[in-house]
Amino acid sequence: MATRHLVLLPGLLNDAALWRHQIDHLADIAEITVGDLTKDNSITAMAERVLASAPRTFCLAGLSMGGYVAQEIMRQAPERVERLALCDTNSRADTEAQTQTRRELIRLADIGRFKGVTPRLLPNLIHPDHLKDENIAGAILQMAERVGQGAFKQQQEAILGRKDWRQDLEAIRVPTLVLCGRQDKLTPLELHQEMHAHILGSRLVVIEDAGHLPPLEQPHAVTAVFRYWLG
Repeated sequence: MATRHLVLLPGLLNDAALWRHQIDHLADIAEITVGDLTKDNSITAMAERVLASAPRTFCLAGLSMGGYVAQEIMRQAPERVERLALCDTNSRADTEAQTQTRRELIRLADIGRFKGVTPRLLPNLIHPDHLKDENIAGAILQMAERVGQGAFKQQQEAILGRKDWRQDLEAIRVPTLVLCGRQDKLTPLELHQEMHAHILGSRLVVIEDAGHLPPLEQPHAVTAVFRYWLG
């Protein structure tokens, strides 16, 4: 019987399919919902929307952009979160180069060249061994298509406007998992080591043979770690 509420937050151009294995295989210990991060153009508003629909208290896991929203939820309503998982994410604001890249992607989407995640971009997202795995690569392309151009632009604007949360992490007092794919190119291991160092008593777990999307790339491993974390 499910004993906890678990809210899962997907990343940029991701939807519930990112968490399919966890949703299917943790249902015996948690009532699971996936936050909608497609309707707002700020991390603050995304966090407010998640909080408005979430149970009174819940466990919270966010990946990449979802991790930014999770950190903002911890700032807005820490008393409502029982356990926290920050997966393949970052506590720093964008660098100038990252900001320029995001603005260019928004510009291209505005002039009608939105392709979501193209096969050319997949090597930045997943482990090389997974590039020809249709269950992984195909799922990523399909998620991006479902999320679509309008939500993509809003999500990029939200990410551009996010703050540096490093000092806020020191106030976190719930059991916290910091999880990272060993081969994550977008938010590499050192950024997770930094978050781990800021969060008292947190656990750092590295998922082998995974890039930026371990819940899809190594679903059994991530589900096992989540089961332990939720325990």
